Amino acid sequence: MADSSFDVVSKVDRQEVDNALNQAAKEISNRFDFRNTGASIVWAGEESITITADTEDRVIAALDVFKEKLIRRDLSLKAFDAGEPAQSGKSYKLTGSLVEGISQENAKKISKLIRDEGPKGVKAQIQGDELRVSSKKRDDLQAVISLLKNADLDIALQFVNYR
Repeated sequence: MADSSFDVVSKVDRQEVDNALNQAAKEISNRFDFRNTGASIVWAGEESITITADTEDRVIAALDVFKEKLIRRDLSLKAFDAGEPAQSGKSYKLTGSLVEGISQENAKKISKLIRDEGPKGVKAQIQGDELRVSSKKRDDLQAVISLLKNADLDIALQFVNYR
């Protein structure tokens, strides 16, 4: 019998992020506490988002609105890396980026976690920016998925190609 397997990836649904950004922009433009603060949230390139406002507090509040919209759309906050607000002329600006792919360092950390705490007979192979986990028993793969979901890792993980 062939081994069962699944892939561990870290990807972001760009359309869902775009929807969350549009909802946040709409709320920022309509909310009373953002009136006359010059607050806005826009795409800045393919993978980064820029939030601007007149004061540092309003930038942080706009970031909170955006994070709330991401959570409502079932997107992990680990997939969005927000920087610190910086003064840019008369306004404040904050740039955040989307984090996709599993770095070699994180892949090695996940592989070691599976080897140390996972069931015996489970193999983890690093394949570029994803990780393939295989085993003879499907129950062992389910155990690995629950282990990784409960582990406190710095990246958002999805499990795909379960065979």
